[in-house]
Amino acid sequence: MELDGARVLVTGAGSGLGRRLVLQAAGRGARVVAWDLDGEAAAETARQAGAGATGARVDVTDAAAVAAAAADAGEVDVLVNCAGVVTGKPLLEATEEGIRRTFEVNTLAMYWTTRAFLPGMVARGRGSLVTIASAAGLVGVARQTDYAASKWAAVGFTESLRAELRGSGVHTVLVAPYYIDTGMFAGVRTRFPLLLPILKEAEVAAKVLDAIARDRRQLILPPLVRVVPALRVLPGRAFEALVDLFGINHTMDHFRGRQVR
Repeated sequence: MELDGARVLVTGAGSGLGRRLVLQAAGRGARVVAWDLDGEAAAETARQAGAGATGARVDVTDAAAVAAAAADAGEVDVLVNCAGVVTGKPLLEATEEGIRRTFEVNTLAMYWTTRAFLPGMVARGRGSLVTIASAAGLVGVARQTDYAASKWAAVGFTESLRAELRGSGVHTVLVAPYYIDTGMFAGVRTRFPLLLPILKEAEVAAKVLDAIARDRRQLILPPLVRVVPALRVLPGRAFEALVDLFGINHTMDHFRGRQVR
């Protein structure tokens, strides 16, 4: 996928990784479209991206709104599903509203955006569908019963979609990063920062765009997280002991997050 001249649409582009992806894609010559529930933030992202960039307020949990916005946006070469929310609460403290919203934003929204743009990609015989999932989509984490489950669903969605699209010319890219310093997970801590560092937003964005350009199937960050699927061959208790050794289930102990728009 040649990014120079490509039309790239990013959801959740009003802040964090989404905004960074838009700005870096524009820097590589892409024609960018920023979607966010916060219309002013989307417009600001587009302004920063420069001439030719557009921003729009779109509630990606609303299938009808997505279809209408997609019709306005026109053809897209790269769709990056980046919109995401996190509650960071234990199951019994999470609200029904919060749980439902986590799945609506992190999982169901991908169905509406992908269904809106995929037919055009298939018709043209090219395109790239990018899912920003999470390392939490590979291993469950305490205080993330909703978030981790929604990201596991995102992983399954992408793998299943890849199987359906074989031979179509449309590629899928699964991105599963550890915590990123976007503010979304403010307060999280990591026991072994050399092995499991809090990732830098700008570096992750650059690697995502590189993965798109190279038609990579998946991008898992940092390298240590890549061994998680292989470790599933261990007995359940042994796997849990290894997860505990790295302090994974205590990373959210000091979670603050940021106010969700």
